[in-house]
Amino acid sequence: MSEQATHSGATHRGLITVSIMLATIMQAVDTTIANVALPNMQGSMSATSEQIAWVLTSYIVAAAIMTPMTGFLAARMGRKKLFVTAVIGFTLTSMLCGIATSLEEMVLFRLLQGVFGAGLVPLSQSVLLDTYPKEKHGSAMAMWGVGVMVGPILGPTLGGYLTEYYNWRWVFLINLPFGVLALIGILMFVEETEKVSRRFDMFGFALLALAIGSLQLMLDRGQSLDWFSSTEIIIESLVAAVCLYMFVAHMMTAKAPFLEPGLFKDRNLVLGLVFIFIVGVVLLATLALLPPFLQNLMGFPVITTGEVLAPRGIGSMVAMLVVGRLVNIVDIRLLIGAGLMLVSLSLFQMAEFNLNVSPWAVVQTGLIQGAGLGLVFVPLSTITFSTLEIRYRTDGTSMFSLMRNIGSSIGISVMVALAARSAQTNHAVLGEQLTPYRDPVQRLLEEGGGLGSTDQALAILNGELSRQAAAIGYLNDFQLMAWMTLLAIPLLLLFRKP
Repeated sequence: MSEQATHSGATHRGLITVSIMLATIMQAVDTTIANVALPNMQGSMSATSEQIAWVLTSYIVAAAIMTPMTGFLAARMGRKKLFVTAVIGFTLTSMLCGIATSLEEMVLFRLLQGVFGAGLVPLSQSVLLDTYPKEKHGSAMAMWGVGVMVGPILGPTLGGYLTEYYNWRWVFLINLPFGVLALIGILMFVEETEKVSRRFDMFGFALLALAIGSLQLMLDRGQSLDWFSSTEIIIESLVAAVCLYMFVAHMMTAKAPFLEPGLFKDRNLVLGLVFIFIVGVVLLATLALLPPFLQNLMGFPVITTGEVLAPRGIGSMVAMLVVGRLVNIVDIRLLIGAGLMLVSLSLFQMAEFNLNVSPWAVVQTGLIQGAGLGLVFVPLSTITFSTLEIRYRTDGTSMFSLMRNIGSSIGISVMVALAARSAQTNHAVLGEQLTPYRDPVQRLLEEGGGLGSTDQALAILNGELSRQAAAIGYLNDFQLMAWMTLLAIPLLLLFRKP
């Protein structure tokens, strides 16, 4: 009987895992899959580049604002009911995005998609941690991590195929079968949690929402508005800073704050939030930098770019499945340290790229970085919540997802801005060396670049100069992220061993 009960329990846990993994993958893929389809959407809806960017901005801002609400809503509604509502809402809004006929409709539906999708990742993590016994948390986080980490990596590849061979609308419509299957599984297998009467701190939530929303708008629009030379960016940064300060002060002094201060007294959780922020920076910033590097500077087609980036996801998936079995045997801090070293190694290798680098070199560094991120993510998800009280778990997973998303936004914005500034500086420095008194330049001008025109020769020379300057900007970013990852390793000593 005991063996039958054990088998039944394992089967039940397996069905729960499959159900919530479908929801996790659906949301994780959606964070990057739409990026590839933007040019096609822009043409279809006759929008400018700045207008179509709101398709991404609206989703990012809505998801960021609603993520901290997950813990409160789960306590008041019950976790299962909230999960079901989020899956239904996300699936329906995905369908509406796929059939939208105007830019206004698309932005509105993407905003609602972000509202419903915000809770899917923290809810799925919370359900898994409660479903599996503590000694199997590593295996559970390995399965969960596959969806969360591999989704954003495979998103651009999948989006590229769907846009190229079908239509940009399928980028959203593909969510429908996953959403329906996830909903059926959650309704059948996930158990409801006890509702907790918890007063809603409207003032605290409003402060946090304003801080997060202003920060995300600033990061998303900063590059196009030339950062602090824009009045809008200055206002958004001031609102974010003031509201965040007021939120922290309110949280420490209010009787029933939106987030309990006790949540942040757990050392492992706080350190976990720092590390997941770094993971967010490195993962999404690298994914944001590589496609333009490969397509704009090296001339790779969209499909080829997707193919050389896809192995990064394979490396992550294999590493996660392996490390899920090691977390109960090897010191978790050693696994995270090994993963960070692999990530740093891959970024140092990428910092040595040139514009003649082979596709295999891109695949190789992607495999190494993917494996490193896989080694980091699963043990980090396990150790972060190993000492946290159960009553804080949903709030903790919400903050974990929020910090990963903020890290991604900051990483992408800062790295893209640094690459652009570095390219301008490099163009000026390299241009100083190209004088008519240097033999190669003199020959090029005399021969007219093979085109019989000095003006055309100068245009070719300037084009190659800009290309090389931009490449150096990307390589500087890779090197900066490599050092940032390496310098984070000593912080592992501060973790309490579970």
